[in-house]
Parts: sequence; C-alpha cells; structure tokens
Amino acid sequence: MSHDPVAVQDDIISSFSLFPDWIDRYQYLIDLGKKLPPLAPEDQTDDKLLAGCQSRVWLHLEGDAEAVIIRANSDAAIVSGLIALLTRVYSGCSAQQIASTEPYFIREIGLSSHLSPTRANGLHAMLQAIKTHAHNLL
Repeated sequence: MSHDPVAVQDDIISSFSLFPDWIDRYQYLIDLGKKLPPLAPEDQTDDKLLAGCQSRVWLHLEGDAEAVIIRANSDAAIVSGLIALLTRVYSGCSAQQIASTEPYFIREIGLSSHLSPTRANGLHAMLQAIKTHAHNLL
C-alpha cells in the first residue's frame, strides 16, 4: 500500500500535539495552507467552486479507483490549512481507502470544537465531496 491514511493522521495528531495553545495551532494551520501548491488560474473556475463553503474553495478530484488525486486551494488562510490536512490524508489513496477511512484526526487535534460553524461546515462539505467522489469510483 503506497499511502497509509491512518499513519498520516497519526502524524498530523503528533504534529499538532507540539502546540498546546490554540493560537499556535491556528498559526500552524495557516502555515500549512501557505504551503499548498497554487492552482493555475484556469483551475480556479466557478464550476470547480465547492458549495457549502463561506470562503471560496476550488476542489479538483482526479485519478481513478486505484489512486485519487486531490488538488484544492482557497482564498481563506485557515480553510487552506484545512485543505492541506485533508489532501495530506486522502490524496493518493485508493477510492476504497478514502471510503473506509474516517478522518478521526479532526476530533483528536480538537478542530471539531475550535472551528467556527461556517468553517466546520466548509470542512464537512470538502470531506463530503471527497468521500462522494471515492464512492462513485467504487
């Protein structure tokens, strides 16, 4: 197996545990978002905008059942950080891995209780789009 989403989530949890303070965790999240590869202007079209997000999120789901490649970005700093985490966990996974791997890191690092309702909705919308894409490939 080329990509282990469970090991990646454990690694994320370990990284966030280095920052006990939520101010530092938000900054780490913002820094992760800044490292996302930028999308080309032609990839930032309205048809690639994800519904359910307050900020603008462009989501590209490519590949096949063997390996789903996720490319995404946002115009909001913290949302870009959330995208960075989701792509780290799921991009490169098979459709079956995506379908069967729950994103427990969200709860473990405290995101579920520290995100604003609009950001939490956006995170859920991104996750739902990725999971739905994977299910459609199975």
